[in-house]
Amino acid sequence: MAGQLGPEEKFNLITRNLQEVLGEEKLKQVLQERELKVYWGTATTGKPHVAYFVPMSKIADFLRAGCEVTILFADLHAYLDNMKAPWELLELRVKYYEQVIKAMLESIGVPLEKLRFIKGTDFQLGREYTLDVYRLSSMVTEHDAKKAGAEVVKQVEHPLLSGLLYPGLQALDEEYLKVDAQFGGVDQRKIFTLAEKYLPSLGYAKRSHLMNPMVPGLTGAKMSSSEEESKIDLLDSKEDVKKKLKKAFCEPGNIHNNGVLSFVKYVLFPLQGEFSIKRDPKWGGDKVYTDFEEVEKDFEGEMIHPGDLKASVEVALNQLLEPIRKKFQSPELRKLTSSAYPDPSKTKAGGKVAQTAGGGDDNDELAPSRLDIRVGKVVSVEKHPDADSLYLEKIDVGEPEPRTVVSGLVAYVSQEDLRDRAVLVLCNLKPQKMRGIESQAMLLCASIDGEPRRVEPLDPPEGSSPGDRVFVEGYESGKADEKLNPKKKVWEKLQADLKTSDECVAQWKDRKLLTKLGQITCKTLKGGNIS
Repeated sequence: MAGQLGPEEKFNLITRNLQEVLGEEKLKQVLQERELKVYWGTATTGKPHVAYFVPMSKIADFLRAGCEVTILFADLHAYLDNMKAPWELLELRVKYYEQVIKAMLESIGVPLEKLRFIKGTDFQLGREYTLDVYRLSSMVTEHDAKKAGAEVVKQVEHPLLSGLLYPGLQALDEEYLKVDAQFGGVDQRKIFTLAEKYLPSLGYAKRSHLMNPMVPGLTGAKMSSSEEESKIDLLDSKEDVKKKLKKAFCEPGNIHNNGVLSFVKYVLFPLQGEFSIKRDPKWGGDKVYTDFEEVEKDFEGEMIHPGDLKASVEVALNQLLEPIRKKFQSPELRKLTSSAYPDPSKTKAGGKVAQTAGGGDDNDELAPSRLDIRVGKVVSVEKHPDADSLYLEKIDVGEPEPRTVVSGLVAYVSQEDLRDRAVLVLCNLKPQKMRGIESQAMLLCASIDGEPRRVEPLDPPEGSSPGDRVFVEGYESGKADEKLNPKKKVWEKLQADLKTSDECVAQWKDRKLLTKLGQITCKTLKGGNIS
């Protein structure tokens, strides 16, 4: 097909559905002379999810336009980004990414022989590259490096120097991969502009930059590997796909921040050229759309019901995922998956999988993901009938019935301030009776001992809902115990490292407690204990 396209047609295919292009004229000039060389890089951190079909569909466009495409597995970047990938797992994750990305490309009909795959550490540890890193670091200010990585590098309270190196290395990759353009999400725009500013200072050419829009996740925010509720994993079963799509944000008539609709626009239409809505004849029957704007118009006009849209996307998505699922059923790839992404609850703090003397997994390893902490809402609160110092609360934690919680907050928080308040609740302790009434969970508070003792309930981010999961930064994917074994003292051992920071942010071993909406805080207690 590429041989039949003229330079203008190639340019239109290369740039369709992109949000922004920097250096259009240079792209057009190259296409007048030869085929474009472009690269896409991915840091080998969390598991790729269905949003990766968006760049895959653009890579298919690039190949149709005759481009020479390089895919970079950025393993060193994965480590530099606040150590999102532990050093000892880098090689395994590169292998996983290579297998799953190739499976994705095969599922959409992209011929792999037209692609070049390369690993970052294959060239980023060389003498010349290393010298260029030092040369660049003598030019780029701390302000520019931090600003460039603001939307890509994980932002933490005390950033590491490695995160400041990340944008510069990505800029140098353009020169060392010998490409004309770099392709990525619009969230990387500041890194792209840093490259345009500083590469000429090293004597290297300024490249063009192609930017995809950021596709909303299932919750309406950016789809993220670290937020389980926002994304569909490439290896999710059909049942999981159905369940996640059913919960996806897809408000009738609302075309904004709609991850389901965006998937139709940026994946299904570029790949298939059409989209079929399956529905009951009494609601208009099946319809095949050949233009996305018509789909969007009908959804906005409520001529397409969210349930029909989700069901139709479910069919199309499962067709894309089925070849990937089948490939990863092999014993070798199943082993690779579990090795590259070990269960955090079975992993030591250093990142190595814990083993018993007999070689099995040590299920007693202390990972904070074992705690089932949720956002709750206090439905009612009254004095304990047999103890004036205790409250008897009913707290909604996202289950059919509120849980009964007995707490000792009488001396610190009034009933009025507690009623209807959003709180944090530990839900997997063994229930215990307190003055004759069984407490089914624990309301978590910050406290500072002294005269007087001060206690404040922890506050989830604004907009949180009952049942929202609370996790520790870096332990997002771990699974909570169904019930903590009181004999093992799991809660007591983990609780010893739960504190509030000088900024009143809840932390475990200096890692923030988070929900999908942000961090957990208290109002005034700095350096307090959490229990």
